[in-house]
Order: sequence, then structure tokens, then C-alpha cells
Amino acid sequence: MLLLYNNFLKYTLLFFIGGFTYGGIEILYRGYSHISMLFAGGICFIFIGLLNEVYSWKMALLSQMVISAGIITMVELFVGLVVNVWLKLDVWDYSNMPYNYKGQVCLLYTNIWFLLSLPAILLDDYLRYFLLKEEKPKYRIF
Repeated sequence: MLLLYNNFLKYTLLFFIGGFTYGGIEILYRGYSHISMLFAGGICFIFIGLLNEVYSWKMALLSQMVISAGIITMVELFVGLVVNVWLKLDVWDYSNMPYNYKGQVCLLYTNIWFLLSLPAILLDDYLRYFLLKEEKPKYRIF
């Protein structure tokens, strides 16, 4: 029971750190954000952090970044379809961007997620190491 409680607290902490960071980046870039970005960012941050739990430290950092860009793009697609298409809140629209899918995701932002995934990976690893007393991060570039 204690382990379940500790895991709940750990993932709640990581969710909010990821969510507020994601929203903060959006505010810096666009000047505003939406509550849906808190949820998208929190979910993305947890999934990115789970890469090391599932694959240990054997996965190269570049591979983590590629997979993380895919994770973020898929979460953005799901949240976009719910928030923008189904609920019609029109939080964002990439329809004018090349290589977009239903105006919710586009190739340019997938590449940006690739680059931004590096600080997210490092932040998750070192939060887990310093705050949660988990294993010290080890990295392989390739």
C-alpha cells in the first residue's frame, strides 16, 4: 500500500512539473496557454520519463529524443482532437502549416519536440535522482 501511495505522489509531482513547464514554454512562445496544455504536458512528461523505466539506461539519448518527439506529437494529436475538434475550443490550428494532420499536429512541431525533448529527458532524470532518490542517470548519445 505504501509503494502504491509513493508511486501516486511521484507521478503526481512529475505530472504537475511537466504540465506547468509545458504551459510555461507555450506562454513564452505564444504569450498565453490553455489548461489543456497542463494535461498534455503532464502526460508527455510522465511518458518520457517512463522510457528509462521500461528500457533502463540501455537506450541511446538520441533514440529517447526520437521516441519522445513521437510521444509528444501523439499526445498533442489526441488532445487537439478532443479540445479543438470535438469540443470546438480552437486552442490551436496548424492548418496553414505544411505537413499537418487535421490542423492538430505538423512536422515542424514534431522537429521542435525532438529538440525540446532533450531538456525534458534531463529534467526528468535529475528530478528522479535528486528529489526521488532514484538511480543516477547514465547516457549514451548513440
